[in-house]
Amino acid sequence: MGKIGTWPGMAHREVRGRIEYTSRKPGLEGVVRGGETFAFTHHGDGRTTLRAHCCIEEPSPTVMRDIIYSLDEAGRPFDCLIRLTVGDRFMGAGMVVFDHVEGTVSCDSHGPAIGRIGQTLPIGGPLDGFGTHPIVGDAYMTKCMDLSKGPHRRELRCLLPSADHRGATQPMIAEVRIGLAYVGDEEATCPAGTFACHHFRFVDESPTGMGGKAHPDYDMWVTADDDRLFVKGGVGGYMATWYELVELAR
Repeated sequence: MGKIGTWPGMAHREVRGRIEYTSRKPGLEGVVRGGETFAFTHHGDGRTTLRAHCCIEEPSPTVMRDIIYSLDEAGRPFDCLIRLTVGDRFMGAGMVVFDHVEGTVSCDSHGPAIGRIGQTLPIGGPLDGFGTHPIVGDAYMTKCMDLSKGPHRRELRCLLPSADHRGATQPMIAEVRIGLAYVGDEEATCPAGTFACHHFRFVDESPTGMGGKAHPDYDMWVTADDDRLFVKGGVGGYMATWYELVELAR
């Protein structure tokens, strides 16, 4: 585990790392299929900003995603900038802004297939998180679980900029409901080290599935500290993929 520098006079803390994606499909076991680099900035006023650059090489078409996502001092989604390239061609970009006073979420997007569009929708009640699609974002969302209840499962209500399983559509607000189980606490080892972890599992049992297709079970091991960093995990079913933290500096 590495360390990163600090800047005197700036009241923030940074965490940076890299996750590698590998395949578990027959004939492709262990083949690198992409990855992501990420950086969390934990600001002195209690807000958090995540920057992530994600590349999915397999299956075709390739996907490249850049996001800058911020949460407010209460841990609620605040805003998110998304830029997406699919098949090495620009797919779309958008800015999502949450107004928790007015109870609305807005999205302004543009792209070759949609032109310029704007949405403003009611948040519509309690929200467990905003699904930005980077793997580190999935892990950070587990902060919504009350671990004092011990192992249990509950339904999450989330908004996303794309309900596609790879997030490979133009940014537009979508709502999904998905189960999240707290399985228990385990030590987990990855190329970046060995960590005390919480084990979680996403389970899609909605009648229509996420984005119209059931998302296979998704297990992840997340650091058992307030950073909730992704350590390792994978998705079964047709996705058959594995993720591991290979670099970390904090």
